[in-house]
Amino acid sequence: MFLCLPSFAAAESGEIGADTGANPLFSSHSVLDILIEAPMTQLMQERPEEDYLDGKLSYTDTAGVAHTLDLKLRTRGKYRNQKKTCSFAPIRLNFRKKQVAGTEFAGQDKLKLITHCKIGSDRNEQLVLKEYLAYRSLQILTDKSFRSRLLRVTYVNSQNSKDTVTRFGFVIEDKSDIADRMNLSSAKTPMIKYKDLDRRQANLVSVFQYMIGNTDYSMIRGALNDDCCHNIELFTNDDGLYTPIPYDFDFAGVVNAPYAEPNPKLKISSVRVHHYRGSCSNNYLLEETVAYIHEHEAEIRTLIENLDGLEENYRKDFTKYLNVYFDRVSTPQKIERYLSKKCS
Repeated sequence: MFLCLPSFAAAESGEIGADTGANPLFSSHSVLDILIEAPMTQLMQERPEEDYLDGKLSYTDTAGVAHTLDLKLRTRGKYRNQKKTCSFAPIRLNFRKKQVAGTEFAGQDKLKLITHCKIGSDRNEQLVLKEYLAYRSLQILTDKSFRSRLLRVTYVNSQNSKDTVTRFGFVIEDKSDIADRMNLSSAKTPMIKYKDLDRRQANLVSVFQYMIGNTDYSMIRGALNDDCCHNIELFTNDDGLYTPIPYDFDFAGVVNAPYAEPNPKLKISSVRVHHYRGSCSNNYLLEETVAYIHEHEAEIRTLIENLDGLEENYRKDFTKYLNVYFDRVSTPQKIERYLSKKCS
């Protein structure tokens, strides 16, 4: 059933998403050790959405040279920024662009840092690694994705020197860098229709989201009173079509965050349920898209097997969850049963 396929804008050679020029942060997939010193108590208690707090970011480069950068921080996000959800919220990092020249953070201005949600729980750190795997898996499939860099972050609370913790986290590139890298323009619109989307990219996103069990997204509309879209960034080019690029995979079944709940409108019992949300108008692309992902299955599995820090039970759970997807798309009959007939 696997066919000769057109391009889905995957990297043609070298490391997927590599950038050895203006943005060296995303030119490597090695873990970067950094230290952030800031008033963490104030940051997590006040959770400022606009005003930044002052801090420092330190790291040692591969040549052994130590760097310390001025940093401004605030919390970010919606669901994970609520205290009832996460005692340690995601963070927005704001650099001085002139100061980062010649460092690992050259070219960076503002970055989203995905954090471990709760202090004192190893499980939450493992969930960070699983969400990172989701981002990296999409990078393997297409350059039209948010690049990510895994970090080992030591948080030093400048208000209490004894309050220090080291956890995995990761940053994702800014959408302006995607636009520059892919020669696209970031788009802002209230609502669109499926016919306005780049069909192959939209179908790839739909099948990928089914693979990781994520239903917390929309490619055509945003939340009430918000612009399009939900957990999707839209980009345009000269053909006038919108290119959807997803982010925020913490509600995916493969991650299985303790706070994640399915949308009641979908009538599924758990986020662990694979539920296809693709457009019926793209059903003619399904076998092509499935075959394309199958071509990269070995690379995705190697990524999972080789990720340092991921505990074996979480590695097995991630793999087992993906096995369900690959079984359900293993024949044209199964594709019809689990995808084509479940479209909307």
